[in-house]
Amino acid sequence: MFIPFVDLAFLFFFSLSSLFLLRKVAKKINLVDKPNERKLHSGAIPLVGGISICLSILYFLFNNPNIIPNVPLYAGCILILTVVGALDDKFDVSFKLRFVVQAGLSVAMMVLGGIELHNIGNVFGTGDVTLGWLGYVVTILAVVGAINAFNMVDGIDGLLGGLSVVTFSGLGIMLAHDGQFNIAYLCLVMVTIMLPYILLNLGAFGRKRKIFMGDAGSMLIGFTVIWFLLLSSQNGTNPPLRPVTALWLIAVPLMDMAAIMIRRIRRGDSPFKPDREHLHHIFQRLGLGPKQTLIAIFSIAALYAAFGIYGEAAHISEVTMFFLFVLCFAIYSVALAYIWRITSFIRRVKGKYEKPSLQ
Repeated sequence: MFIPFVDLAFLFFFSLSSLFLLRKVAKKINLVDKPNERKLHSGAIPLVGGISICLSILYFLFNNPNIIPNVPLYAGCILILTVVGALDDKFDVSFKLRFVVQAGLSVAMMVLGGIELHNIGNVFGTGDVTLGWLGYVVTILAVVGAINAFNMVDGIDGLLGGLSVVTFSGLGIMLAHDGQFNIAYLCLVMVTIMLPYILLNLGAFGRKRKIFMGDAGSMLIGFTVIWFLLLSSQNGTNPPLRPVTALWLIAVPLMDMAAIMIRRIRRGDSPFKPDREHLHHIFQRLGLGPKQTLIAIFSIAALYAAFGIYGEAAHISEVTMFFLFVLCFAIYSVALAYIWRITSFIRRVKGKYEKPSLQ
């Protein structure tokens, strides 16, 4: 597959330049994230990462209108999500309105684009499971779930960007292996566009130039991930990406969101009530710093994705891959339910061995 590195280099600098321009605009219109009881950063940080990524993608698609089917529809969807996300960042839009928009775009994806989850593969060992009319409902749940999984995981510097790179890189590798080179190249484009944001988000150009993704970006990324996954696994190519492999490519945000929402419901709280019980919060309570937490979660996500790729390439049965995923999720959910006891135990053990000896 020929890779036009000059085009990718231009996209990188286009994304980088737009970030520097947009951060100045954001400060003037007060599109910034301010610290509070849940957000422990210092100063007002511009929320322009998602807007920059959206503009960069639209620029690429304008010059490559035939890279994938239904480019105008996809472009319109991400533009709507970015606008709604930016308004949410600015005015704190109701989550109900966001869900209505997300569900509406998933319906547009199915009705206008013909992209839906109609086959989940042979995950039960009884042959391919075709969803029929239920596919419409499952597709809406998948779209809304993916959008909010990536939205909820955006908790520390570099995490959303890092997990996105893992997902798009893993997906790109699998699609290249499957011969779906156009979508694979688009995954590479997404990674290229994401890199400038990651650099600024981690403070590579100085803390004064730091930026955040904002809901505009997290929703765009989640929607793009599910669009690519559905397009590549439900399009009838030979062989298509197996649906079960998609679970491994987005394992960390998916497991984190599902486990957190289940625990909130069991407590009697709203599943959308924010808290500090996500995976990155847990690692930080164990004594890891922000960078150590980022590396740990990034590594876990990379291992999950690598195993998914291995399972696809080695033709491990879909039944095995699915039940291994369910087992991993069950272990994570149980660990989360007893996380206070686990963290207290680890702290006691850690304190015991770190305690200086009296000699």
